[in-house]
Amino acid sequence: MKIRIKGNSIRYRLSKSEVKQLCEKKVLEETTQFLHNTFKYAIVPMNTDELFADFKDNTITLYFPEKETETWYTSDLITYKNEVSLQHGEKLSLLLEKDFVCLDHTDEDQSDNYPNPSKVC
Repeated sequence: MKIRIKGNSIRYRLSKSEVKQLCEKKVLEETTQFLHNTFKYAIVPMNTDELFADFKDNTITLYFPEKETETWYTSDLITYKNEVSLQHGEKLSLLLEKDFVCLDHTDEDQSDNYPNPSKVC
């Protein structure tokens, strides 16, 4: 599981096995160790109609509509997104997507990623 944060935008990318795990209604969680603290990010299936997120106890938790766990793994659907209204007219943009193999060269293990639909064979 990868996470990208920029301003009020959070994007999660999941490999095939992580999408499968989520669709089996399991919580996904990753941790990053720092010298004096631990940062966590997670995805939790929940009885909700759309994505929403919370941050507490050094953890960003993205809540995923549990009803979508029945179909996402086997469907062609790539992305779920939502904008959550915050105070003072601000918005929090949430994106959850399947992770594709990169088209450029990388040292990262991509064996569990989805085939890139842009790849010309």
